[in-house]
Amino acid sequence: MVLAHRRGAAGALMLALFLSTPAFTQQASDTVAPEIASGVEEKELVSASKQMVVAANPLAAQAGLDVLRQGGSAADALVAVQTVLGLVEPQSSGLGGGAFLVWYDAQTGEITTFDGRETAPMAASDDLFLEDGEPMAFFDAVIGGRSVGTPGVVRLMEAVHQRYGKHEWADLFESAIELAEAGFEVSPRLHTQIADDRGKLDQEPAARAYFYDESGEPIAAGTILKNPDYAATLRTIAQEGADAFYTGDIAQKIVEAVRNHPTNPGLLSLEDLASYEVKQRPAVCVPYRGLDVCGMGPPSSGALTIGQILGMVSHFNLAALGPDDPESWRIIGEATRLAFADRDMYMADSDFVSMPQGLLNASYLEERAALIRRTTALPAEEVKAGTPPWDKAEFRLPGIAPELPSTSHFVIVDEEGNIASMTTSIESGFGSRQMAAGFLLNNQLTDFAFSPQNGGEAVANRVEPGKRPRSSMSPTIILKEGKPVFALGSPGGSNIIPYVANAIIALVDWKMDMQQAVSLPHLSNRFGTYDLEAGTPAEELADDLQALGFETRVTELNSGLHGVAITPDGLQGGADPRREGVAVGD
Repeated sequence: MVLAHRRGAAGALMLALFLSTPAFTQQASDTVAPEIASGVEEKELVSASKQMVVAANPLAAQAGLDVLRQGGSAADALVAVQTVLGLVEPQSSGLGGGAFLVWYDAQTGEITTFDGRETAPMAASDDLFLEDGEPMAFFDAVIGGRSVGTPGVVRLMEAVHQRYGKHEWADLFESAIELAEAGFEVSPRLHTQIADDRGKLDQEPAARAYFYDESGEPIAAGTILKNPDYAATLRTIAQEGADAFYTGDIAQKIVEAVRNHPTNPGLLSLEDLASYEVKQRPAVCVPYRGLDVCGMGPPSSGALTIGQILGMVSHFNLAALGPDDPESWRIIGEATRLAFADRDMYMADSDFVSMPQGLLNASYLEERAALIRRTTALPAEEVKAGTPPWDKAEFRLPGIAPELPSTSHFVIVDEEGNIASMTTSIESGFGSRQMAAGFLLNNQLTDFAFSPQNGGEAVANRVEPGKRPRSSMSPTIILKEGKPVFALGSPGGSNIIPYVANAIIALVDWKMDMQQAVSLPHLSNRFGTYDLEAGTPAEELADDLQALGFETRVTELNSGLHGVAITPDGLQGGADPRREGVAVGD
């Protein structure tokens, strides 16, 4: 096999990380507005016998576990986790954003999904991000009201609670309200991100007043930070339900912030908020090595693209190659490139765009896998969208939509065996930088393609009134013979897809435990250049991959993978060492 003579050095280093979970330090990334960990610490696999929460902040994880200990369901704990995350990790998710949830119902054995993705205002048109016919500079579009879509996470929380909750709605907000009123300790990670966003976040008056001290410096790590406006908002929602968010005073404050921005006003209206609906959709499930990998369909591209990757690599013996062989990463990287070509061409909100029904067709994926049966990297001109079975699909052309590595993911398993795997986001770190009623507003509309046409043809992911922008969020639950065995997901922009796909391969093919899988060094090839995670043994594969014909780049790849394995002996949770998340359980 090509480069077999080089396996030793790189492989030994890679396996050193797989077999343990050493600490390494993340430095600030040069990518656009990343969420950067100030550092990481070694984390060990956490075991529990009956219930577990894995979330991106210890306070949020504990709030969810407290609800479970009081007899609550995963749906109840979901509300507590999300509302605390919106306070202590506001740069990533919150009431002003949206979410996708994959839910396993232990009573029926069914998987379903809830789409709480933001929607474009009804007044929006496909030239929303054009100026003089040209796409806007990214942050010119992001900062202010133009990028704000109708938030969906509050309606999602209510919809899931109404169907699966056991506790009183109002009781689920207590932890977040108490923390907002008494204050919480600013983490080093939050401080670092506030500092890194100087020049953007501090230009918005409400955000500057909250996130910076009186001298204009980023609020220091260890500071006790209170948010009485957020507490008041939560009290109103707790007492009056989600309607209080989508109508009345809270809605008015949101719309005023969006429409009255002095330099970049948006189009969101009271009518957009009042008419917002969460959509329950069938899960997208794909077979892989005798398992069913289930995730979120459009408007997320996550499950479809992961399904394509897994469908292609299933034709290769990754288990025999192992994680230390460059050939494994050649196969995975090529499958990812081909899947991303289809993603950019075809995938968008299926309520607006008819997509090929055969994107996951086994014969089609076998044809795509045949392209990978070679010994060197595919030339760029050969990595293009395929022609899957159509079934009345509309032909569209690809359009580039930046997706930034913000967001958060959590997994909850309750005592009855219900599972919530939820990815939640305001898009980039600190979203639009606009605050209203104590929380940040999203910039999810910049997940649309800025240019609505490509060569005179319509782009699938263009802006349309009421449409949901394409996402890469990939909350996942994996079943074996109808019973759940894994639940996982990650933040990370479009890198979410390779993060989650690679973790699944690590769990299934390479038999890693959950902590080893989420600690795996990242290698990601979406668009031709192979990104290798800085500060990890992934760097040592650069020479191998270059010899195979890939361009490589060593860069920060800051995931936030969280997952739970459901085993005959109980639950095993893993939290990404790159962030401050934890797994807790009983």
